[in-house]
Amino acid sequence: MRSGDALRRDTLRMATNAAYNAEKRQQRPLTDDEMTTVLAREVKTRRESVEAFRAGGREDLASKEEAEIAILSEFMPRPLSEEELRSLVDEAVGATDASSPRDMGKVMGWLTPRTRGRADGKRVSELVAERLAQADVATRG
Repeated sequence: MRSGDALRRDTLRMATNAAYNAEKRQQRPLTDDEMTTVLAREVKTRRESVEAFRAGGREDLASKEEAEIAILSEFMPRPLSEEELRSLVDEAVGATDASSPRDMGKVMGWLTPRTRGRADGKRVSELVAERLAQADVATRG
């Protein structure tokens, strides 16, 4: 606050307020995982806003949202690399004995707690679908 960085101050206040509201709903302090979930939700909301602002031709607002994402990302766990994510998807498919796209729910159920706050859920879902499609072709062919 003393640095005079209003964007950083306001972003952190919004995140703190979101965490406070979550604590009030649950009537107890948040765990580290729950706090990560709150931050991930804040980042996801801002990513959606960036897309909407760009679609509407408001690059100024999209840039502001991206700056907020960068600030919030400082407080999140280190994101998984593409290789780490692919390796985790392979491990999940093996651990759940998934063999076709119908097993997507099982695999995602295994993966979600391990990737929460460290990977975009949409990207994880895409990789799982791609991997299960390969497994399905391999078992049929």
